[in-house]
Amino acid sequence: MNRKLINWVGLLGVAALISYAAAAYFCRAAFPGYNWMESAVSDLSAETSPSRQLWDKLSAVFSVGIVCDTCVGIYVSENKISSKLFRVGIYIFIIKCWVSTLGYKMFALDDAGKEIGGFNETMHMVVTAFVVGLSIISLIILIIAGIKRKEVRDIGIWATVTFVMMLMGPVGMAAFPPEYFGIAERFSIYASIIFSAVLGLYLFNGFKG
Repeated sequence: MNRKLINWVGLLGVAALISYAAAAYFCRAAFPGYNWMESAVSDLSAETSPSRQLWDKLSAVFSVGIVCDTCVGIYVSENKISSKLFRVGIYIFIIKCWVSTLGYKMFALDDAGKEIGGFNETMHMVVTAFVVGLSIISLIILIIAGIKRKEVRDIGIWATVTFVMMLMGPVGMAAFPPEYFGIAERFSIYASIIFSAVLGLYLFNGFKG
């Protein structure tokens, strides 16, 4: 296919996934005493975290991943990809991405591992609630759209896998001891980031599979 600039922007989704994974992995060494199996990823980027400076460097590309997400929304809108239901699901997912990007920047945790109590910590959890809610709504819509329309069925399958991974987060947090909180949380976090990367690849290929 003759790819336009907007299609090439889709590769930013994959780059964002790699950037986030690299930050989450390498920043552990810059945080003495950090236990990834027990602690949240957000502890690595907290304001007073010893790994904050390294996190900002390694996650720089992840920070601009929202450009890819936005271009996905623009592309499916301008090209009327599949059904209106499918496009609505994509739009809600893009809104989720913006809420996540802006919300976590505005209300980053002050201290790693700090108990929820201050304004920033409370708003951080409010943002998380919105992100999770919008994610669930968008994924369910995309799953339904995939069932109804053959041309987006594979995206519906990806949405199903993402939805299951997201559920494994809270289920794992409730079912396993606190020392495994970090593992369960990562299922939910990576589910959304991987799905964004998948949509980026579809954008790169013009949503042709």
